[in-house]
Amino acid sequence: MTGIFSRGLQRGLHLTWTLGKVIFPITLIVTILQYTPVLDWVVEQISPLMRLLGLSGEAAVPLVLGNALNLYAGIGAIVSFDFSIKEVFILAVMMSFSHNLFIESTVASKAGVSWWLILGIRLSLSLVAAIMINLLWTGGSEPAQYGLISSSDAAPDGSADVLLHGLQTAFTAILQLALIVLVLMVVMQFFREKGWLTLISDKLAPFTRVLGMGQNTTMTLVAGLTLGLAYGAGLMIQAVEEDGVSKHDMYLALIFLVACHAVVEDTVIFIPLGIPVWPLLLIRLVTAVVLTITVAAIWKRVAHRKGRKSTYSQSNLPL
Repeated sequence: MTGIFSRGLQRGLHLTWTLGKVIFPITLIVTILQYTPVLDWVVEQISPLMRLLGLSGEAAVPLVLGNALNLYAGIGAIVSFDFSIKEVFILAVMMSFSHNLFIESTVASKAGVSWWLILGIRLSLSLVAAIMINLLWTGGSEPAQYGLISSSDAAPDGSADVLLHGLQTAFTAILQLALIVLVLMVVMQFFREKGWLTLISDKLAPFTRVLGMGQNTTMTLVAGLTLGLAYGAGLMIQAVEEDGVSKHDMYLALIFLVACHAVVEDTVIFIPLGIPVWPLLLIRLVTAVVLTITVAAIWKRVAHRKGRKSTYSQSNLPL
């Protein structure tokens, strides 16, 4: 038992170092930028887009903060404005698909998938979902009631305070990462050496087959669905190195997690904003399943055509 704990802890520390080198500087830079004119300039540039999405100009603030930082920063900005229920729901769906873009997309790219592809899928899903909700939902004009949730604390005063706040935020992010990753890696090591990982993979094999993936992606999906894209990608990094996950399965797993990750936490935190959360959950799950199955089917068809062309070319080689 001690050996399992030690080996899991070593893997956890290695993974924490790998991800921490990405998370710390990005968190520090983006946290500092929100207290500079840069953020205001970005908000001003994207404000015209808000009307197409059924949002007021002020909605650019939570969108920028949510995409640049995390959902908590976006929610903190939402409660600073008077939005309708429809506007808050659109913001919730958009930020569920695309939040913490810099960190999560960069970390996910460590598994071997291009960061721009991850970024593009998340932003596309966010925009398409907002436009469809705006066109299809005619209600929700009532003012949103934010319940007990409060807005964010007062902004730091002075450049020294801003830098200190940025460092504190970055160190906190690394600490949270380490706590989750270390526990996760120890548990995964225990599951692997006791043979439970194989049992879980067998039970979930029908689901992964429907999505076009192999059994060795099961725990990656579970980690991503429960803990988030960054942690799911971290587990994928280990799976690629140790479990022989193919490039095909790696892409499909990350495409699924891009659309649907940390579904429990990312859904529950919107409850205090007074919006219907079950539709939010269903939108993400259905989108993830449909998107992954569609990509898998297209990929399979393209591979089949290439295989037929290759066979045809070989059959016509001169003797």
